[in-house]
Amino acid sequence: MKIETVGFVGLGLIGGSIAKAVKAFHPEIQIMAYTRTTDTLIEAANEGTVDIACTAVDSQFAACDCIFLCAPVSTNAMYLEALKPVIRKDCILTDVGSTKTDIHRCAAALDLEEQFIGGHPMAGSEKTGYANAKPHLIENAYYIITPAARVPGEAVELFVSFIASLKALPLVLDYQRHDFITASVSHLPHLIASSLVNLVHDLDDKDELMKRIAAGGFKDITRIASSSPEMWEQICKTNKENLIRVLDCYLEQLTSVKKQLEQQDGDGLYRFFETSRNYRNSIPDSSAGPIKKMYAFYCDMVDEAGGVAVLSTILAAGGISLKNIGIIHNREFEEAVLKVELYDEASYEKAIALLRKYRYTIYER
Repeated sequence: MKIETVGFVGLGLIGGSIAKAVKAFHPEIQIMAYTRTTDTLIEAANEGTVDIACTAVDSQFAACDCIFLCAPVSTNAMYLEALKPVIRKDCILTDVGSTKTDIHRCAAALDLEEQFIGGHPMAGSEKTGYANAKPHLIENAYYIITPAARVPGEAVELFVSFIASLKALPLVLDYQRHDFITASVSHLPHLIASSLVNLVHDLDDKDELMKRIAAGGFKDITRIASSSPEMWEQICKTNKENLIRVLDCYLEQLTSVKKQLEQQDGDGLYRFFETSRNYRNSIPDSSAGPIKKMYAFYCDMVDEAGGVAVLSTILAAGGISLKNIGIIHNREFEEAVLKVELYDEASYEKAIALLRKYRYTIYER
């Protein structure tokens, strides 16, 4: 089997980025797509990303060798049901959802296990929609692949090879293992970050001194709390059992730390921080995990009028787009005055090299 026609149901940030990657690396492949937003479909067709714009999920999709379901998790199951009577027996059905158990159960209930291969590209952005889709969004990011029990091995090999051709890093896992792992390293951290932000909000006084003096470390570890509430509500509901399991383990660990504090157990507290430091330092900076890396560095600067503007102008002249820039007023754990955040690794490295050329002192983490 050869993949010659690919279908997309949904063209948001992830669906649009995969479609653009397919067209960039395989211009010979025909792409057809359906999305509820007509303007998005028109834009994608005008750009040349989509060859056939569909007005419904119907018999046109019978031509597809592979179909990506890129709608919200809660609606992908509905599209599975709509596609079942029209697709060919050798068509690969896949999705891009952050949780896999619900969609796999739905595929089994619809007797589609010979065709369904779950997928989870571990990439994203704080920006949403097709307008922000980029062909390199999944490049060098883990793309978890969860084949259903009865999918033929040759179909899995074909799909893994196809994902690798888009420059992603395919990793085949059992869907239940996937959901437990992501509950631990992605879903729980989001829950903790949001909980910590809410705690400080509730403990702060009317003068909001906590908010004002929160150190850079606080903002770093709670950055992911800025994610979409709608998306995370769906993720929590569809991965409830695993999230409760890891949350129970986390609460036990917090209870243990509380006990060490109450008993002034210095050795226990030291081991707690030492173990976490050693494991954290063993995680490579290039890790392509589920929580997007922040590309930020710190810069020494004399506090004088126009200093930030000069630095921004240097970066702009170098063709570098800034994601964020700001003065650090609480430098308890920071080395410098200014924090500069970029959108990607290439911009990060280019900005550092450029500013060092102008003799700025740069600190990297």
